[in-house]
Amino acid sequence: MPKRSTPRDLADGRFVRALDDTDDALVVGEAVALDVVPAGIVLRLAAALLDALCLGALLVMSLIGLSRVWPAGVDDAWAAASQIAVVVTVFVLVPAAVETATRGKSVGRYTLGTRVVRLDGGAVAFRHAFTRSLVGLLELWGTVGSLALVVALFGSRPRRLGDLLAGTVVQHERLPRSAAPSVSLPPSLAGWARVADVRALPQRLENRLGAFFRGAGSVRPAHRDAAARALAAEVAEYAHPVPPVPPEEFLAGVVALRRQRDARAFSSRLRALDTATGVAGARPPGFPR
Repeated sequence: MPKRSTPRDLADGRFVRALDDTDDALVVGEAVALDVVPAGIVLRLAAALLDALCLGALLVMSLIGLSRVWPAGVDDAWAAASQIAVVVTVFVLVPAAVETATRGKSVGRYTLGTRVVRLDGGAVAFRHAFTRSLVGLLELWGTVGSLALVVALFGSRPRRLGDLLAGTVVQHERLPRSAAPSVSLPPSLAGWARVADVRALPQRLENRLGAFFRGAGSVRPAHRDAAARALAAEVAEYAHPVPPVPPEEFLAGVVALRRQRDARAFSSRLRALDTATGVAGARPPGFPR
């Protein structure tokens, strides 16, 4: 009889898959990877249902108001054209205007803590919102959301057809805050740290090291050791020399060295900015007051 998976086993599997994830991240023009967490399908579906209720109520009120102000005996063609205009306004122009004014929010997204952003992490413009709303008229309202669900299920990130055409993604903003792990230099690597060179370590691999230490305390020791060995084998290609210590100690030493290097770089830049500020504010000799 096959062994039944427990929540702890599933968590361990997600931990290992997260460390081995090689999908493209959201990267801005300065080659900086953004910490953007795409919203899941369940969150997006709940937000879409709330928005649909609001837009449906707005459509009903608009049609009722139009029927009361419309003069009697008017041509049926004009009445049908007016109704189509109201539908397009409610389902296309109103969502696009709200999304643009709120920088990617809506009633449902505000309630559930999600936001539409560009692929580079910036705020959406009207053309992005209009494209999403126009395509949504077909994939959300025309197919009752089935087309959007199918497209979202087959992507690496849950993006519907409107997101693919507009170049946007829905991010989750209300994430649980966890305390950053305290990673210090192991005493056994004090001598190694004085001669080690870890400058070539890629940023993406460094992000995976941070993910390892953030989640290592909540997984089984066997999965933790296996993940540490796999990461140490990758990091060893960019660290010289490689110390003869356990993999997790080696990774902690690399993280501590990178942190010290970043701290020195920030301090040096701060001193340079202070010096430049003093020089820029100084009055040239002989310059009148």
